[in-house]
Amino acid sequence: MFKSIARENTALSLSAIAAGLFALAGITWGLWIDSLVILFDGAYSLVSLLLSLLSLYAARIVRRPASKEYPFGRGAVEPLVIAVKGLVIALVCVLSLASAIAALLEGGRAVSADKALVFAAVSVLGCAAVWVYLKWAERRESSGLLEAEQRQWFMDSVLSAAVVLGFAIAWWLEKNGLTAWAVYADPVMMVVISAYFILVPVKMTVGAVRELMLAAPPAEFAEEVHDALSSVGLAPEQVKMAKVGPNLMMEISLPANWSGQSDRLKRSLLRHLSGLPVRPAIFIRSLIS
Repeated sequence: MFKSIARENTALSLSAIAAGLFALAGITWGLWIDSLVILFDGAYSLVSLLLSLLSLYAARIVRRPASKEYPFGRGAVEPLVIAVKGLVIALVCVLSLASAIAALLEGGRAVSADKALVFAAVSVLGCAAVWVYLKWAERRESSGLLEAEQRQWFMDSVLSAAVVLGFAIAWWLEKNGLTAWAVYADPVMMVVISAYFILVPVKMTVGAVRELMLAAPPAEFAEEVHDALSSVGLAPEQVKMAKVGPNLMMEISLPANWSGQSDRLKRSLLRHLSGLPVRPAIFIRSLIS
């Protein structure tokens, strides 16, 4: 347990440090060469830094034991933080899209393509390295916070790769005497990237809000629970489920004439569900005949 907690903290800390470095580099370089896309990359990294720090704090809260004030623990903090992250990233995308459209209407934006390419090439390698590490960490230690974090870095990696491609095209246009078209490369890239990326944080937010509203869990969790119920002679219709952060809450309804022992039933189900990447919380309800 302590090893998994340390692994999650290490991954989130690395993400925060990397985001801080990329934010500083992106904003500085973007202001120097007057590039909207690189400024967006830096601003996105700055937002990632703040959100990574928020994830670190949330990871500590989620692990706190249940208390009188929070009898079911603080697992709901996880989807709450993910929802906030999704909304903030979506807002960054909307503001960047508006800036890019304004630049297009003003006749484009001249950018030094060769200098931009240098930053973009370094950025794509660095972002991809952090994303691969977080993906590896998330597979070893299943965590909604780590999953959201690696999605952030996947977006940043794709953004950097798109920037490399876009500035390579702009550089080719400049070298072939098509400078009049090259000035549109930066804002056009920003429009395409912002419009595409906005879908990712929206999906993150919708999924997190569903958890907060106690919606049914993903199909893979439901199938595992139904198999476990079948192994103890219960039907799928006898259970209600909701995934909230790291917890899978289950309410099992038993008939009034059920002759088994509730504690033994719980132990048996917990044993069958031990392979799930969530913590099952089982509540037994006996029906009155």
